[in-house]
Amino acid sequence: MSAYLKNPAAWQESWDRQQEAFMPDREERFAAMLNAVAAVTDGDEPRLLDLAGGTGSISLRLLARFPRARVTVLDQDPVLLAMAESSLRDRGTVVDADLSDPGWRAKLPGEPFDAVLTATALHWLPPERVGALYAEVREVLRPGGVFANADHMEDEGLPGLSEKLRAHRDRVREARYATGAATSWPRWWELAGADEQLAAKAVERARIYPEKHHDFEWIPPATWHVEALRTAGFREAGILWRGGTDAAVAGLK
Repeated sequence: MSAYLKNPAAWQESWDRQQEAFMPDREERFAAMLNAVAAVTDGDEPRLLDLAGGTGSISLRLLARFPRARVTVLDQDPVLLAMAESSLRDRGTVVDADLSDPGWRAKLPGEPFDAVLTATALHWLPPERVGALYAEVREVLRPGGVFANADHMEDEGLPGLSEKLRAHRDRVREARYATGAATSWPRWWELAGADEQLAAKAVERARIYPEKHHDFEWIPPATWHVEALRTAGFREAGILWRGGTDAAVAGLK
């Protein structure tokens, strides 16, 4: 990026509000994952890989809690990476890499991580890639390190209630959009594309992600992810957090 964004805090705020409208319990899942980082880390300098980290939302929250933390944000989206780089500046490392390519690990700093966290990102990958990625993530963790993935993961035992929860969430979301309390996903990207500093990044993004990119979503239950973590070699795996139809699974190396 040739220059930092002029208003990175404002862009981060707009992103957070847009995301919170989509996931009202977004901060709760972040807090649960950061508590896991604190639990496995000695001292106040945790080493975090913010996987598919977008604007660096998780990293910024970790730095607010542990100012001496060492964070690496990895993503492929040019717009979100520009925001992450502008927000983090010299407080972290930003890596451009494609998680569909097993070679993504070659772009990381050599030191192993205490924690790898990701949120609402891996459901764009096919199942065989997610399983392989879990094993790759394990390799970049130190012994005793933790991995957590928060995403859409329904409870198989509550199909009827899950449907009602989704409908309720959608009504609340649409009300926020209608009143202007938050920006919708399409509208946020329109604003980013109209910004003088982000416009070129938005064009680059359109080349990376075809128009039908978000047509594919693979959303298995949390039990699938727990079993995939065990298959990947994590010595412990389970559900760290649940909120309605979303959950965070965690694996301990």
